[in-house]
Amino acid sequence: MNAKNQEPCKACGGTSFSKGKVSNNYAKIMPISKFFSTGSSLIYTFCKDCGEVSSIKVEDTSKFF
Repeated sequence: MNAKNQEPCKACGGTSFSKGKVSNNYAKIMPISKFFSTGSSLIYTFCKDCGEVSSIKVEDTSKFF
């Protein structure tokens, strides 16, 4: 993934990035106030050269309304 607006890696200056999803039940982000929510997976964008994580996004924000 080489997005046009992606800044260079802060750790190594690399410009090649990839995305990965953490989606097992232990790694999901859960709403604090909802006991029976299934939560949402996290999407990581990381440098392909050194592995530095440049962003973490919640995949499904509707779980938090």
